[in-house]
Amino acid sequence: MNKFSNKRKESFLDSIPTESLDNKTNDIVCRCKFNFSYFDNSQGVGQDFKDWTQEELAKLLDKLKNYCKFSLEHWKNEKIGSGKHRNGILVEYGSFPVKTDFKFPLHIPHQVIWGRFRLEQATRLVGFTIPKQYEDLFCNNKKLKYRFDCNTFYVVFLDKNHRFWKSSNK
Repeated sequence: MNKFSNKRKESFLDSIPTESLDNKTNDIVCRCKFNFSYFDNSQGVGQDFKDWTQEELAKLLDKLKNYCKFSLEHWKNEKIGSGKHRNGILVEYGSFPVKTDFKFPLHIPHQVIWGRFRLEQATRLVGFTIPKQYEDLFCNNKKLKYRFDCNTFYVVFLDKNHRFWKSSNK
């Protein structure tokens, strides 16, 4: 250590954040988001948060924290399962399924892309994304100055028993 060094000054300078939105390595826009404003627990098929144990909720939050590190596109390409059951962690179905125990909630826009995140075995986080043709367009609501974001997953149902998209053998 040099005799002219100042530990307090160096400590202070080390405490100043160096990360910036302007950095070329910043990836904040690539990280997906989860929105619960369309959550529907009224149908009796899915669950409410209070129906899940503290352990199940902690696992859900840990998974969401992990999912938020990457884009939705990443999770569509990240495969899990084996054999013919190998799918992406995020699967987009497109339209609302015909073979389901759920009903299409009337408060959901009809243009959305329905999909699910696989959490564990039969447990799914069901919701939708905004179609790509809306990316960066302004919302038609003249009072709002916000753009649509296709990297947000809007959670609608907690599906612990895989009843949203029923396969032919269920």
